[in-house]
Amino acid sequence: MSVSLNQYAKIYSTFENERTRPVFDLLAPLATRTTGNAIDLGCGPGNSTEVLQRFFPQATIAALDSSEDMIEKAQQRLPHVRFDVGSIQDWMPNEHYDLILANASLQWVPNHQQLYPHLMQQLSPTGVLAVQTPDNLGEPAHELLKELATSTQWRSQLSAVERLPRANAEWYFELLSAHSSQVTIWRTCYFHHLKGGIDDVVDWFRGSALRPYLLQLSERDQVQFLTQYKQMLQDAYSVLDDGSVLLPFPRLFINALR
Repeated sequence: MSVSLNQYAKIYSTFENERTRPVFDLLAPLATRTTGNAIDLGCGPGNSTEVLQRFFPQATIAALDSSEDMIEKAQQRLPHVRFDVGSIQDWMPNEHYDLILANASLQWVPNHQQLYPHLMQQLSPTGVLAVQTPDNLGEPAHELLKELATSTQWRSQLSAVERLPRANAEWYFELLSAHSSQVTIWRTCYFHHLKGGIDDVVDWFRGSALRPYLLQLSERDQVQFLTQYKQMLQDAYSVLDDGSVLLPFPRLFINALR
C-alpha cells in the first residue's frame, strides 16, 4: 500500500502509548514549575500536546507541526488548543514561552548548532527547553535500513534521502551550557513489547524512520522494500515464544533552563 505524507498520522498513532510515555518522563521533573504559556514543536497528532496540557492545565498552549494531517487529528483531539501548520526550522514566534517542548521532533531538523540556541532565545527569562530525541541510530533497525537504502538495488532511487546526524549527550551539554543556567541530560532505553513481532517492528518504523524513504518509492517498490527490510530484521531481533518482540529503543532527554 502506497503511503503519502498526510497518511502518517494514522500509522504513527498505532503505537501511541509507547510513543507518549517519554513525554511524561521528560516533563515530570518540570511539574512544579509555574508555566503561563507553552508550545509543542512537532506536535504530531496531539498526543504530546495532551500530556503538556495535563501537566500545566492553567497554561496557554500552542502547537506546531509540518503535516496538515497531523494538525487535523490534533485539532480534533484538543479543540481549545491553537494548532498551526509550519516548520520548526522556520519558526519565528512573536512572543516568548515559559516552556518549549520538542518531543521526538528535532531529529528531523538540520543544523542543531544554530537551532538549539535559537530555541533558547525564544524562552522567557525563567523558561525551559524540554527536548526528547530518539538516540537509536546505532540500533539494528537503523543500521539495516541504511544498508538496504544504499544497496545497489535502491541507492539510485533513495540517494536524495538525507540521514541527519545526531550528536551525543556531551555535545548537547556543551552547546546548551553557553545559553542556559542549568542543563540536565539523561538517557533511557525503553523495551517496547510488540505483540505482532517483526511485523510490528516494521510498522513502528513505517511511522518514523522509514517515512522519507517510502515517500520516494512507488507503491510496488514500497512493498518490495518493506519485504526486504522485514527479512533483514528477522535476523537481527529475537522473537519470543509467543511471537512477540522486545524492541530496544534508547532516547536522549534534555531540560535546559534559560
